[in-house]
Amino acid sequence: MLRVTFLGTASSRPTVRRNVSALVVQREGRCLLFDCGEGTQRQMMRYGVGFSVEEIFVTHMHADHYLGITGLLRTMSLQGRDRELVVWGPPEGRELLDHLVALGGERLDFPVHIRELPPGEVVSYGDFRIEAFKTEHTRESIGLALIEKDRLGRFDVETARRLGVEEGPLYGRLHAGEPVQLADGTTVTPEEVVGPRRSGRKLIYTGDTRPSDTTTRISQSADLLIHEATFDERERARARETGHSTARQAAEVARRAAARRLVLTHLSARYADQPQVLLEEAQSVFPDCVVAKDGYVTEIAFSEEPVGGRGNGS
Repeated sequence: MLRVTFLGTASSRPTVRRNVSALVVQREGRCLLFDCGEGTQRQMMRYGVGFSVEEIFVTHMHADHYLGITGLLRTMSLQGRDRELVVWGPPEGRELLDHLVALGGERLDFPVHIRELPPGEVVSYGDFRIEAFKTEHTRESIGLALIEKDRLGRFDVETARRLGVEEGPLYGRLHAGEPVQLADGTTVTPEEVVGPRRSGRKLIYTGDTRPSDTTTRISQSADLLIHEATFDERERARARETGHSTARQAAEVARRAAARRLVLTHLSARYADQPQVLLEEAQSVFPDCVVAKDGYVTEIAFSEEPVGGRGNGS
């Protein structure tokens, strides 16, 4: 399972129906929080994601992306948490993040570690990684790419049986890429029974940014691109001035990157009750697009396409 729950989809000013930035990524029992605006802990309760977050990733040090950390830590402590929590952020934010942790109380009942995550750095989890990439905002900022390792190809059981391979350990050896010798001296190679390697899943979260070549490059063939869309095209000049994107610009990034799906978030309060304006603008460029709302949940399925099977969308 790779599931994304949007906890806050507004830009810097919350509205009645939209809280400020935060989303939870759940993958195979692991729970990660991307950004943590004010009120995120309430949203976590409201939308049933719980407080089992292992790590928090802050994309940049604007208050609508980090101000909820203090309250969240305090609530976790009061609920009896004893497992460590790691908070990642851009290098310039380390001192401020330390202060936020200290504001959680004189003593938290679990350790909190603040770690720097500059562009280009990778946090590895074995079968997937979180890679930080540079974005173009009004201060130091990063986007986050969750990238899984490629998967083994499909094992053709019928062919293996036809070749005389006995079910059991020999299947595992072949699937892992090792040729095996049968009792009659015949050698069966992995290429005979295992299909081409299949791509792992890729999730991109931009945080706040103007459209950029870096985002387009790292988003190539992304299964899901979560791109900010603070404004529509009528506010294009303001978007550039404030380090944000329009819905059309986000869609153009998705099209050039040949992404599978696009979800727009970080909406200006002016679109709180009319997100259709942004949706129509984006869909005119990239049809497979939705505008997230608080509580929106989406899952990313595995693709059966072989590694390198998708082209560039430019």
